[in-house]
Amino acid sequence: MKADLMTLDGKKSEQIDLPIIFNTELNTKLIHKAYINLESHGFQKHSTHPTAGQDVVADSNDPPTGRGISRIARMKGGGGGRQGQAGEVAGTRGGRQAHRPYANKVIYKKINKKENKLALCSAIAATTSKELIERRGHKIDGIELFPIVVEDDIESISNTRKMINVLNNLNIIQDVKRLENRKRRSGKVVLRGRASKIGKSVLFVVSNSEKISKACSGIPGVDSCSAKDLSVLNLAPGGTVIRLTVFSKKAIEEISQIKSKHLEIMVTLQWM
Repeated sequence: MKADLMTLDGKKSEQIDLPIIFNTELNTKLIHKAYINLESHGFQKHSTHPTAGQDVVADSNDPPTGRGISRIARMKGGGGGRQGQAGEVAGTRGGRQAHRPYANKVIYKKINKKENKLALCSAIAATTSKELIERRGHKIDGIELFPIVVEDDIESISNTRKMINVLNNLNIIQDVKRLENRKRRSGKVVLRGRASKIGKSVLFVVSNSEKISKACSGIPGVDSCSAKDLSVLNLAPGGTVIRLTVFSKKAIEEISQIKSKHLEIMVTLQWM
């Protein structure tokens, strides 16, 4: 498989050979499974205080039966403000929670290494499909060849204005503007700072993202990632294939170094 190498001006420079990883068969179920598992690695444990609602003295044996009142646990005391009021147990004012969250609950999900590697390879290969990119909602009118590969000069861009010019030249600024049409949500989310959600637009995969990350940080929805840190989380946000991705030439060379059992089998079958 071949791809056109684009300059920063949006012109074709040459054709390059893509590594065999781009021929991996699409497996959407496996990509979704890998995303769910990898996402759990960022979850924060949550719990309540072990004795929350139970730091009181209450007894359910007093009063006994025959008083015309329920036998729920009631506060003890010598005439204090809450004496005789129900407390401590679940279902009472200021009482404990019936089924509280526990910090020792296992929320870290695991996935087999070979499955995770195959999911990554499948997600990388999916970036060659215009149909899958459009199905996710990206706007790519006038762009026919995928994946989009640009020269290595893009890795030296650290200015947001220059990055916007590159997006214009590559004709992918239309997808960035797509996010501007999102409506603000109403309700309590406004009080909590979630009135507007920033969607996902272009992903730049480069060899070194130190400089380009500064340029992308000023454009909503545009992200950058180094090839060594590339993950299903970047390529398929929400577990939905596949994100509009732009590769640098060096990044393609690094991706070709990915080793996987299924890639070895594909190479063997290719030479048979």
